[in-house]
Amino acid sequence: MAGGVDLRVESGVVPVVGGTGKAGRRVVGPLLAGATVAMGLMAGLFLAFDVSVMPGLAAGDDRTYVTAMQHINKSIENGLFGLVFVGAFVATGLAAWLLHRAGRRRPALWAALATALYAVALIVTAGVNIPLNNELAAAGDPARIHDLAAVRAGFAEGWVPANMFRTALCTGGLLALIRTLVLHGRAGR
Repeated sequence: MAGGVDLRVESGVVPVVGGTGKAGRRVVGPLLAGATVAMGLMAGLFLAFDVSVMPGLAAGDDRTYVTAMQHINKSIENGLFGLVFVGAFVATGLAAWLLHRAGRRRPALWAALATALYAVALIVTAGVNIPLNNELAAAGDPARIHDLAAVRAGFAEGWVPANMFRTALCTGGLLALIRTLVLHGRAGR
């Protein structure tokens, strides 16, 4: 098929989305835009914790800190967050794969870099932030915790720097996706 990648099946030829033609560009462009928005939302969420939520909580007492973080950690487990959190990875990875399949080496490499950076952010989340969130939840009702200062310190000492690292990773991923969009746009002219 002209302008696309063919997948031969018994019944004939079925075009595969993501080819070098107009149809492929029509799919990759919106996919890259969605990936960029999702990556930007994740970078912004992590940055908001770095510059406002955590410093604001740090200025308060131990009970307020632990109570607020327990509520925040529970509240963030919702469908919209899950969609953006997972969607950033899926959309970025799929865009990288489609660009690669279409022979678009430079934008594919930038999208792959964005995917890799976000994958590291997911690993940090799974390896550091989520376990600390779970430990904080397991500590129980702050009114019944005997050493709130120790619980708070045990949480903050690992969670805060890991979140700053996630912010940097997602910001790098966002910049890589912006570069991908620029390269993709130039090819469409």
